[in-house]
Amino acid sequence: MPRATIRDVAKFAGLSVTTVNRALHEPDKVREETIMAVLKAAEAVGFYGVRSIKESLKATRTKIGTGILLLQRGRASYKNLTQAIELAAGSVRDHQVRLRIEYVDELSPQNVAAGMNQLAETSDVLGVVAAEHPIVAGTIEALAEKNIKTFALVSQLTARCNVGYVGLDAWKVGRTAGWAFDNICTAPGKIAILVGNHRYRCQETNESGFRSYFREHQRGFEVLEACSTFETASIAREVTESLLERHSDLTGLYVSGGGISGAVAALRESKRANEIVAVGYDLTEFTRAALLDGTINFLISHPLGTLAHEAIAAMLRAFDGGPEFPPQSISLPFEIYTPENI
Repeated sequence: MPRATIRDVAKFAGLSVTTVNRALHEPDKVREETIMAVLKAAEAVGFYGVRSIKESLKATRTKIGTGILLLQRGRASYKNLTQAIELAAGSVRDHQVRLRIEYVDELSPQNVAAGMNQLAETSDVLGVVAAEHPIVAGTIEALAEKNIKTFALVSQLTARCNVGYVGLDAWKVGRTAGWAFDNICTAPGKIAILVGNHRYRCQETNESGFRSYFREHQRGFEVLEACSTFETASIAREVTESLLERHSDLTGLYVSGGGISGAVAALRESKRANEIVAVGYDLTEFTRAALLDGTINFLISHPLGTLAHEAIAAMLRAFDGGPEFPPQSISLPFEIYTPENI
């Protein structure tokens, strides 16, 4: 068969030959929708210039460097979030998102600040998971002076400039966890709380909402002082073992921070998992298994696909809006899982 020509492409796309020529050779003068139509027609008729059209399409898109700084690359929740962000960035059609994701394994504010500054070298906008700290706030402010906007992901951050946020309403998360214990426990008793680090605003607000629920609904529960796991499974295990040893009448365990695998391991080995109601955070393969075997009874989770999509979209809006456009704060609905709906 004869090789397809520009006329064949134009006929299939319902466009003029002049428009197709312009899409091929002067893409900056043609709308992206038109180039897309030309590309589809070219692929359909077997036109030799498909690669050239794809390059033209890329050239019409606004390029944006998007830096994402996450914590502890080995944690399942951040692996899942990474995949969700990559999918969300890859689905963008009106921008060319140059995505770069880095991790902080040693969770000091100095390391977070260093990671942010390194990402900023190749990024126009940042998304960061970090604990609240003056060093982190100072880094956000310094980047803002360079017109690099920052979005806090998962846990809110503050600075003397606008900081975006995409995540859950931690107050509602805490109160929902309180409701879960109130309705699942067969009788009132002691409830222990594990947090990763009180400098994470989401965890601090989460705990406040949790205690608020029980102050409002006084049904005889005793909420113990929160114990920090420093976001590590080994410490979470030690803390949980200590709580089980010191409180033979423990009724519930609320794991609102990192280290849930250690807490679950301690519950399983204690042989008291069926006596203690456990509420956890974020659906992963591990927490799914713990729900199924009854070690965890109730799980509150980020909607990772929605979080990633909303974060990328908010970053693009902030970039397109220019220096005077403030980064937005977006509160997402959370997902709830029990052994019956996973």
